Amino acid sequence: MNSRVKKFLSYYKPYLGLLSADMTCAVIASAATLAIPLCIRYMTTNLLEIGSEDALHQIYMMGGLMLALVAIYTACHAFIDYQGHMMGALMERDMRDELFEHYQKLSFKFYDEHKTGQLMTRISHDTFDLAELYHHGPEDIVISLLNLIGAFVILININATLALIALLFIPIMGIYGFYFSKKMYKALRKSSDKIGDINAQVEDTLAGIRVVKSFTNEEVEKKKFTYENDRFVESRKKGYKAEAYFYDGLIAFTQLMTITVVIFGAISIVKGSLSLADLLAFLLYIVILIEPIQRLGNFIRLYQEGIAGFHRFMEVLEIEPEIQDATHAIDLPHVQGEIEFKDVSFKYKEDHDHVLKDISLKINVGEYVALVGPSGVGKTTLCSLIPRFYEVSEGKILVDGHNIKNLRAKSLRRNIGIVQQDVYLFAGTVSENVRYGKPDATEEEIIVAAKQANAHDFIMTLSNGYSTDIGQRGVKLSGGQKQRLSIARVFLKNPPIIIFDEATSALDNESERAVQNSLEKLIKNRTTLVIAHRLSTIRNAKRILVLTDNGIEEQGTHEELIALEGTYANLYNMQLRIEDTNTNT
Repeated sequence: MNSRVKKFLSYYKPYLGLLSADMTCAVIASAATLAIPLCIRYMTTNLLEIGSEDALHQIYMMGGLMLALVAIYTACHAFIDYQGHMMGALMERDMRDELFEHYQKLSFKFYDEHKTGQLMTRISHDTFDLAELYHHGPEDIVISLLNLIGAFVILININATLALIALLFIPIMGIYGFYFSKKMYKALRKSSDKIGDINAQVEDTLAGIRVVKSFTNEEVEKKKFTYENDRFVESRKKGYKAEAYFYDGLIAFTQLMTITVVIFGAISIVKGSLSLADLLAFLLYIVILIEPIQRLGNFIRLYQEGIAGFHRFMEVLEIEPEIQDATHAIDLPHVQGEIEFKDVSFKYKEDHDHVLKDISLKINVGEYVALVGPSGVGKTTLCSLIPRFYEVSEGKILVDGHNIKNLRAKSLRRNIGIVQQDVYLFAGTVSENVRYGKPDATEEEIIVAAKQANAHDFIMTLSNGYSTDIGQRGVKLSGGQKQRLSIARVFLKNPPIIIFDEATSALDNESERAVQNSLEKLIKNRTTLVIAHRLSTIRNAKRILVLTDNGIEEQGTHEELIALEGTYANLYNMQLRIEDTNTNT
């Protein structure tokens, strides 16, 4: 069995009991549907045409039986509608959980290449289509097949010739339906991709709404959205066209079947080979026959939508996480904080140029090292390799003598604290964001961490203190306040290794001083690697590394590098001139 088929069916496993109950109700509902015309035929043939002494009593009895069948049918369908939909929703939940968990495992490289909106579509729109298929698929197949087979068996017993005439329409309808269902699948697959594009555009615009408004580019964004929206409509046009041909064609065939049966049935009555009661029963069963054909048509639509969604779902699920724990991976024991790069090279893709080439570097336990250099030389990339956000292309990185590829990623990252230039805070309260550094932290621990980060005083001025909601991405806070919360988060985590990625470059002087004080407290007795934009902030570093396109070009203390009058001295003097110019201005 195809692995994807196995995967598709596996989501039924936790709900086999519910599925069995659903299918049992489908069988009972189908049996009730088939029984009602037989009751009507019995009444018209045995009670109305032939007559009997207790005909009236039997009519009442038969009427009661038909009402009971209707009640059974209604109860079974109510169960199918409610419990079946719940089963689909539970399966949808399981798929979303699995996909979301898989998203968490994928590396930064994956997210560099995929739009957030597309990923959101796969976890929402595609799984919803799948849930509809999971619920309606089995019941539609069971009810349709039982009604088709049951109706034909009864029709053949009533009049074999008429039954065979009606049967001739089925293969024609099957071929017709198969042809247009393939067209529907292609159109629906394209439509799902276009929904992802719309979501990606909306996510991009709303995430940057402040930039949009500051440049008064609302019309530009509107044009971009309209373009994606129009592309979606164009993709749906082909889908709707295929659906129209599919459904309307099937309806036309079923009407032709009914007309054909009426004509040949009337001829049979004239010839005396068929009674009026049998023709009435025959027509009732033709109606029953049409219903499963329409139901199968609906199943084909759900199947095409669901399978299109399933393939998109599986495309992501089948992507193997680039960063995986080795089979023999261990937890990092008693971390001291020594970091060593041995001939490390890195490039984002095989056919791309190296971002880093043959880097060898050793950072001692508790050492404060600053990394400087022009933009684009790979400073952030180098730091991202230490927690294995990306995998080195060549060479190896050691932490306390252990190759990081032989360590469990969670254990490695648990011992590294990162403060980034672009701080990400989650929607929620101050406490919730600080607690992200240690999910089981007490309120007292949170306050201590905030005080260490020089954040406690400004937090207490907020409307609800630590319970203040800071909005999406912390929009209600200033840059300096957000940065200090991110530092409090790292204080709470209390890791032996710290990485600062230009943590103060976007701040004003006052905020920078406050953040700088927080950083100086944080780095005590920890191995620290700082990517510096403002060189004046790292004058106290024990060692400054100057990274260029040629690798680590210079290293030493601030005074030693100034004396060299090389790249670092040029960068430092250039910044001094810019700062003097700004001050004079």
